[in-house]
Amino acid sequence: MNYFKISITTAIETREVILALLSQEGFDGFEEDDFGFKTYMPEENYDESVIKKLANQFDFSYKSKLIPQQNWNAIWEANFQPIQINNFCGIRADFHPKFENVTHEITINPKMAFGTGHHETTMSMIEAMQSIEFKDKIVFDYGCGTGILAILAAKMGAKSILAIDYDPLSQENTIENCQKNEITQVKTVLGELSVVDNAEDFDIILANINRNVILNSLPSLFLKTKQNGQLLISGVLDTDLDLLRNTVENIGFSIDKVIKKGEWICMQVTK
Repeated sequence: MNYFKISITTAIETREVILALLSQEGFDGFEEDDFGFKTYMPEENYDESVIKKLANQFDFSYKSKLIPQQNWNAIWEANFQPIQINNFCGIRADFHPKFENVTHEITINPKMAFGTGHHETTMSMIEAMQSIEFKDKIVFDYGCGTGILAILAAKMGAKSILAIDYDPLSQENTIENCQKNEITQVKTVLGELSVVDNAEDFDIILANINRNVILNSLPSLFLKTKQNGQLLISGVLDTDLDLLRNTVENIGFSIDKVIKKGEWICMQVTK
């Protein structure tokens, strides 16, 4: 699959808003730099009119470049750097040296799937997971990307993990990364949320996606959560905190805590 890389130059004040709006439109793989950020979209889904409309609204410049599939791995390897979240979790590629002082080390090869742990949404999910008991729990990773959160849940003692994503490349990469980390309790499924039954099957649900998908999925996620089970949500801007709070409470969840990192929030709720 070919991808478009869109390099966006914008002011710091509007960067997070533009990034969030693009995320809601299906752009992914965000990489921030000194001038703005880069984002990616499969060629078959790319609609430049979305970028043009936002550029007119927020006054930013952009460049689009088509990246053939065969070049993608080299691009990721050139840009991917190890990341460490406190002494709790370290994430690296297999060509990086091992961490010295972390409880859980995850080795990934991101390839064309997204979610390397660098974005604030993933980092806040990992921080929140640190205070949750995963031992012998049944877990659902909704929108698994590279499988980082599923792998971490397994390393923390989860009994079984269902990881789903609509992108075949994400499913393939999650399987590969589970094998790389010698994880056997993760089952991957290709598809949307509708492929998972609305039964109270999960002790813990991890949902690091985007605002629109999360808001639309919350009623179904409530049905899939066991009584007293927990849901971790990320991918929502702090400007939408009140909307998210009202939505989860109206559905029947109670809010345990909110983590803010940059302009993004991660919310932990209980059924």
